[in-house]
Amino acid sequence: MDRTSHQLFDAYFMQPAMREVFSDRGRLQGMLDFEAALARAQARIGLIPHAVIADIEGCCRAGLFDVDELALAIAVAGNSAIPLVKALGRLIAKRSPEAERYVHMGATSQDAMDSGLVLQLRAAVALLESDLAQLADALAEQAQRHAGTPLAGRTWLQQATPVTLGMKIAGWLGAVTRHRQRLRELKPRLLCLQLGGASGTLAALGEQGFDVSEALAGELGLNQPDQPWHTQRDRLVEFAGFLGLVAGSLGKVGRDLSLLMQTEAGEVFEPSAPGKGGSSTMPHKRNPVAAAVMISAATRAPGLVATMFAAMPQEHERSLGLWHAEWETLPSLCCLVSGALQQALQVIPNLEVDPPRMLHNLALTKGLVLAESVSIALARQMGREAAHHLIEQCCRRTVEQGAELRQVLGAEPQVTAHLSADELDRALDPAAYLGQSRRWVERAVAEHHDFVVLNN
Repeated sequence: MDRTSHQLFDAYFMQPAMREVFSDRGRLQGMLDFEAALARAQARIGLIPHAVIADIEGCCRAGLFDVDELALAIAVAGNSAIPLVKALGRLIAKRSPEAERYVHMGATSQDAMDSGLVLQLRAAVALLESDLAQLADALAEQAQRHAGTPLAGRTWLQQATPVTLGMKIAGWLGAVTRHRQRLRELKPRLLCLQLGGASGTLAALGEQGFDVSEALAGELGLNQPDQPWHTQRDRLVEFAGFLGLVAGSLGKVGRDLSLLMQTEAGEVFEPSAPGKGGSSTMPHKRNPVAAAVMISAATRAPGLVATMFAAMPQEHERSLGLWHAEWETLPSLCCLVSGALQQALQVIPNLEVDPPRMLHNLALTKGLVLAESVSIALARQMGREAAHHLIEQCCRRTVEQGAELRQVLGAEPQVTAHLSADELDRALDPAAYLGQSRRWVERAVAEHHDFVVLNN
């Protein structure tokens, strides 16, 4: 079997680099890196001879192992470390029977699997950090570019008052910046060594157990935990929750984009490319294919996050079934989120924006989207309640007559007694009723820049 092959949908839903991190070879290499580092750590404190290290390290390469054979053995053994350690021992023994005696000494299967996973997660975190940084830069640029581009705000899927495209994008940016802060904060908790031996006491290593643990953490560049975490899974679940948050925020981006791309809106589009978003039967179609991936990830992620939470109450010092439930769940989350990020990175820097269409859509209600603006201006003269009631009546007449709100207001003596024609025109100008839109953009961009400065 070709273990480098993947399902047809993987290229659409997953980032290739993340998919490689959690491939069969990636999983094996994580555990093998643990085994090689364990031997180096034990040699460093004098527990095993330095002379055996070269033979052990030379065999800790995933390409030397038959993945199909291991897969069959895992089905019998119950986890991946047991058959891998046996195969590693046989391989080393061919080189040096002496070296084989010191393989996996004092560790348990879960030590190799959990620490191997953490090494994979470190690579995954690096990919996520890079992608989130690129996405934040692209969002900041687009938010600034469109800080003053008016479009209809929409509440309950109905037109509300005007906003700006930059303000909408700044909202996306703010979420990404917060996710980057979260990731930076949780990294030290996540990237922790797992070494406890059979029941977490490291009894097999005697008085040198803690020294081995410290040396191994140093070899792998991982943090030394307060104690082994075989059945304390909060580190992994916290990361899963983080991934769920990122997926949800990207889903929000995808949802907004897909709605803005609808024929009836036609305001913002994913960048076009030959063959992208087409239909097998309708030549005119331009479907939001990147948004679909982001929405799909946001739809699938909560169930995976829930599985990680459900697997937390693990029994005693080693879990039956709950630990196993994590094995594919967390990697799947990483791959889903990375795929959604890749789609966002393809779309955001090259958004196609149609400002005239935005103004056209703002005019669809014949001025009704600015009714609040007029009501506020009038309230300064006649009080909020009276102004609101009066403009509400004018809006009703506008709809009944199929007229422009400006026309109805100009014919209403109670309005013209307080507002001049120029004041009415200004109150009904979308560009003049954008509130703090630009400031929200400035604040989101500033927070993004502050994060970059503080973390570089």
